[in-house]
Amino acid sequence: MTKKRASIIAVIGPTASGKSEFAVKLARKIGGEIISADSRQVYKYLNIGSAKVLGKWIGGAFVYKDIPHHCIDFVNPNRRFTVAEYKTCAEKAIKGIQNCGKIPIIAGGTGFYIDAVLYDSQFPEVPPDEKLRKKLERLSPAELFTRLKKLDPRRAANIDRHNKRRLVRALEIIIKTGKPIPQFQTFRPSQGLKIIKLKVPAEKLKKRIEKRLEERLKHGLIEEVRNLRKKHKLSWKRLDDLGLEYRHVSRYLRGLIDYEEMKRKINVDSRRYAKKQVGWFKNY
Repeated sequence: MTKKRASIIAVIGPTASGKSEFAVKLARKIGGEIISADSRQVYKYLNIGSAKVLGKWIGGAFVYKDIPHHCIDFVNPNRRFTVAEYKTCAEKAIKGIQNCGKIPIIAGGTGFYIDAVLYDSQFPEVPPDEKLRKKLERLSPAELFTRLKKLDPRRAANIDRHNKRRLVRALEIIIKTGKPIPQFQTFRPSQGLKIIKLKVPAEKLKKRIEKRLEERLKHGLIEEVRNLRKKHKLSWKRLDDLGLEYRHVSRYLRGLIDYEEMKRKINVDSRRYAKKQVGWFKNY
């Protein structure tokens, strides 16, 4: 009896677990193409801080080590890219890859993006409610996060607890619809879907995160953030919203924290984010 070929593969795991390189090796082995599932790698110019692969646009495709990558490096960072838009991009890529007789490999650590593809997600169309937003914006990020955790624990597990804009929007959807986003989802038929979960021991992951930051700083992380501000005209608020490296390096450039504090905060927040990802992926 021959082993059935997977129609879609998902490579998931926490930050610094080696998903990108693993996915490339897998794609070469089985004849696949990669769909990035990273909420910062969709943006142009966010390269070092997002750990984007060093690919090039060739003939309309973002190619790294001869493997085409999709849903990556194509959105202006001044524009906010939604989960619904990502879902559309990923599903179009899946269809195109399969039509070419290849296997789509979804690789990334943004749980909400992965859910959007692996679940039959129906995203509610909730227009902005300015009155409600003003009321929510009076609360601190900590207060908003506590409220979100109570109303939608799954969303809280993957959201940036310091990102006030995202917290307000998540609460707005719940309050206006009366239910959290996961209740709008049903899991896709599992036939042909294979999930590969990369696991790294906590202490080893901690060392990887710290080593990775030193490498990013050496390769120009601070200059990248400076260019995002000066050349590409991102506001300080937008850089803050992008989180992790972009948040803390921008605060360093503004003189709000010193160099060592910047490094400490990036490492602490990265470890915290990795822990959230591990929790999120327990559902798979």
